[in-house]
Amino acid sequence: MWVMDEFEQSAARHPDRPFIHVPERAARGYAEGPIEFSYRQARARVDELKARYASKGYGLGHRLALMLDNRAEFFLHLLALNALGVSVVPVHGELSGKDLEFLISHSGAAAVLALDDYLARVRAAAGTVPVVRDPTELPRPANPAADGVPDAATEAAMVYTSGTTGQPKGCMLSNAYFVGFGSWYRNLGGACALEPGAERLITPLPVNHMNALACSFMAMLATGGCLVQLDRFHPSAWWATVRESEATIIHYLGVMPAMLLGAAPRADDDLSGQVKFGFGAGVDPRHHGAFEERFGFPLVEAWAMTETGCGAALVANHEPRHVGARCIGRATPELEYRLIDEQGAEVVAGTPGELLVRHAGPDPRRFFFSGYYRDEAATEAAWAGGWFHTGDVVRQGSDGSFYFVDRRKNIIRRSGENIAAVEVEGVLLNHPAVAQCAVAPVPDEIRGEEVMALIQLNPATAADRRTATEIFAFARRELAYYKAPGYVAFVGALPVTSSQKIRRGEVKRLAAQRLDEGDCFDLRDHKRRPRLAEAE
Repeated sequence: MWVMDEFEQSAARHPDRPFIHVPERAARGYAEGPIEFSYRQARARVDELKARYASKGYGLGHRLALMLDNRAEFFLHLLALNALGVSVVPVHGELSGKDLEFLISHSGAAAVLALDDYLARVRAAAGTVPVVRDPTELPRPANPAADGVPDAATEAAMVYTSGTTGQPKGCMLSNAYFVGFGSWYRNLGGACALEPGAERLITPLPVNHMNALACSFMAMLATGGCLVQLDRFHPSAWWATVRESEATIIHYLGVMPAMLLGAAPRADDDLSGQVKFGFGAGVDPRHHGAFEERFGFPLVEAWAMTETGCGAALVANHEPRHVGARCIGRATPELEYRLIDEQGAEVVAGTPGELLVRHAGPDPRRFFFSGYYRDEAATEAAWAGGWFHTGDVVRQGSDGSFYFVDRRKNIIRRSGENIAAVEVEGVLLNHPAVAQCAVAPVPDEIRGEEVMALIQLNPATAADRRTATEIFAFARRELAYYKAPGYVAFVGALPVTSSQKIRRGEVKRLAAQRLDEGDCFDLRDHKRRPRLAEAE
């Protein structure tokens, strides 16, 4: 099966059920009210778009980059392209020019379909790759489509995820990856039991991430449910939007419960009669129980990676969920795992170790990503010894439950965005005042983690706020806003090995110490989302 198969089956079973809903607030700025497509209406629109793409010669083996934000049309174009065997490359609208240039070039996309607001910026970064607003404007691809029809192994999307090498890696995701996600979610049960043709899943997460692109989308597609897609998270209007959209499931990031708990209590806070559960990751242990008590439904913590998909996912959907302990659930019979130390030896029971995973049975890579595009070496390194090395450190309790501890990879996770420290370092080192630098995560009450830059300045440069602000502004011009350092600390020297490699563990400890002592410049107020219409 492929994604379009799943859609056609649900459209046949639930033609008049709502397929996708964009609330009025999320559509503000480009529509006069809420947007909604039934499965029947969506099918007609998908068929129309499919015909447009086919008339331009798009088919099996092609890729098309989509810069359509979290709009309903993104999913309609995805389905139309999937029916033809065309892979989509979701592009975040807030990427910098250099990020765009890399992604468009590296992905091998035949063209970019972008919103009007993005056309000029994307054309400046796309080089000779065509950038259009509508499929009718597309030129024919340089290479003809391959013979044959799409199948489970056909690439459905390529999602870029930050790694440890600075440049993002393109994760190739097959139809099997997507369809597997829908089946997996449909069969979770426990706290995550779904009723076919009845659920409405609301998510503010971006469609260039696996969760919104494959997990929530395919969960609703596989059950005839309705995807309630928001443009982003609006704290002040969140509960009103949840109620008005009649959402029964919420997808969240760890930053959301913290912000929602900060609001003044209301008489109608308890949503136990409407919302069945929240599904997400990274809730602060201090907030987990308080949130469930106040709002009346469970926050089900889960773990997965873009690379693992549902082939090796963990979910705390069955009791005991160990609320407030960073519990991510127990392994199912389909998941094989190991916990190892830094030397590769299995850890003693109850001791934290890096999580290695694979799918049980004859195909250990079933439902995983198909590999990193143009980087077979990195793919095989990730699968060293026949196990996928997650880089995440967990421990296992006596009842088999896993507890998230930390990430061994040098990744900062800020408000759900993965930021490679070496990518930020590479930009900072281009500033004339910076001799050496190291970037590390530090705790943030709202966003989970924030970016801190430890900077060794060149001689005769003042280690003051003005210099810190100038370095921040320089980084902001080169990076997406969320990647720029929220804190800058000046140091006399960085902790390095005898071969001059940065001691990452010591850098993290030093960053935490500087933050605790207040010996750094707080620049978080300078990190502003582009085109932010209103403060919340």
